[in-house]
Amino acid sequence: LPVEGGHVLHIAEWGSADGIAAVVLHGGPGSGGSSFLWRVFDPALFRVICIDQRGSGASQPAGAITNNTTSDLIGDTETVRRHLAINRWLVAGGSWGAALAIAYAAAHPDRLSALLLRSSFLARPTDVDAFHEHSLLGDPAAAASAPEPTGAALTRCINRYRVQAHYLAHGCWLSDPPLLARCARLPLVPTLILHAPNDRVCPPKAGELLRAAVPHAGFAWIAGAGHDPTHPAMVAATVSALDSYADRGRFEPAAAGAEAR
Repeated sequence: LPVEGGHVLHIAEWGSADGIAAVVLHGGPGSGGSSFLWRVFDPALFRVICIDQRGSGASQPAGAITNNTTSDLIGDTETVRRHLAINRWLVAGGSWGAALAIAYAAAHPDRLSALLLRSSFLARPTDVDAFHEHSLLGDPAAAASAPEPTGAALTRCINRYRVQAHYLAHGCWLSDPPLLARCARLPLVPTLILHAPNDRVCPPKAGELLRAAVPHAGFAWIAGAGHDPTHPAMVAATVSALDSYADRGRFEPAAAGAEAR
């Protein structure tokens, strides 16, 4: 889908064409969509839209940072909704995707049917510092055991981190007003916040602050999950919440034993 500023968005759909509409906003920034983001949705019940944000994933130009700000991404999300003739949709996002979900919901509150936030990144200077600290102290150890990327894989890494650095260097354009202040504009729709008490990328304090800023939201600590969206505990909580919403129109506590689809 061509959008303003010379970008062309890649959009993936999953599930039933007449299912409950949902949009999944990926993390990063710059990571792009992945099947693990939509496999938690029951394909018989949901119509899931996953947008590769500007410069990310299969969107073009890959790694482009010109005309690429949070305001652009909010506008793109709304453009996709209109293009697909969706009136209201469940908005789901994790990490940076949760920040973008909040910003979009605050800008277009009448277009939400529900809001699901996982491992939320609040884009404050302290959050950016925590992200950099984790990257410097945690990732090199893991990277040491992995083969160095080459060819197309190296190009994808460069594109991803170019976009990520671009956003973090500008505070993700979420300082005026701050993301927590924008929460006052969130609609009174079913809302659930999932966070892990040992998340090193988005510290638990972020979850606590977001919980206080959105008093109508449900909240659950996901023990042992960290920041990994594929951790079995986080997957189980997400699947259970989405099943509850599809069945009863609200999010309820996670049921033990739920499995990813």
